[in-house]
Amino acid sequence: MAETGYAPFNRTVDKTNRILREIEEAHGWSAEHRNQSYAALRAVLHALRDRLTVDESAHLAAQLPLLIRGVYYDGWRPSVVPVKADRAEFLERVAKELAFDFPESEEDLVKMVLRALRKHITDGEWEDVKSSMPRDLASILP
Repeated sequence: MAETGYAPFNRTVDKTNRILREIEEAHGWSAEHRNQSYAALRAVLHALRDRLTVDESAHLAAQLPLLIRGVYYDGWRPSVVPVKADRAEFLERVAKELAFDFPESEEDLVKMVLRALRKHITDGEWEDVKSSMPRDLASILP
């Protein structure tokens, strides 16, 4: 457990590390790939955030661990969302933000990240997120 001297901060660091480990395990990466798991999480979060309405984005963010919520909101411009994107455009956006090569497809990478994230979001909220997406994009959300 991380020790920050403040219990809520300790919990958010631990939850964030757990999610990053889940991403690494799904990819077969070791802990030395933490920068890559973080970059993948960040890219997927930002693409998802910008595809959602302001209200839906805020509802999703409220369920994220505090540290990941900060990553989620970093650089957000609520006046220009939602950005209409189909499946191909969404995947292209994620791939463009990643500065490393990965053996799987962009879609597989996104699915692995979303599976790790999904475990920390309520069923109702996840269904709201999926229902706000076009059908072709919603199909990649677990």
